Amino acid sequence: DCFTIAEILALEDLGFCKKGEAGTLYDEGQLYVGGSLPVNTDGGLKASGHPVGATGVKQIVELVKQLRGDVKSGRQVKGAEKALAQNVGGSGATAVVTLLRRGN
Repeated sequence: DCFTIAEILALEDLGFCKKGEAGTLYDEGQLYVGGSLPVNTDGGLKASGHPVGATGVKQIVELVKQLRGDVKSGRQVKGAEKALAQNVGGSGATAVVTLLRRGN
């Protein structure tokens, strides 16, 4: 979420909802911790100053903490089993989707 609209577009482009419906997911509370599809549980890239060049690693660190149950301060997604990170570099020159799942 390097820009506010980026998160909404990504949710739609990744198929979590139809085009034009991502805002409704927010309105219904589905994208917050405790919702059916928690997104940016650490506040996202803008909340950490959008560390250009390190954004992908920053996202993965949060997801690993979530899957391990190591998140503090009410941000832990209970029973987290799977996680997804989506990252776009430059002006769309690179795009990466990383899928993670909790091990045994």
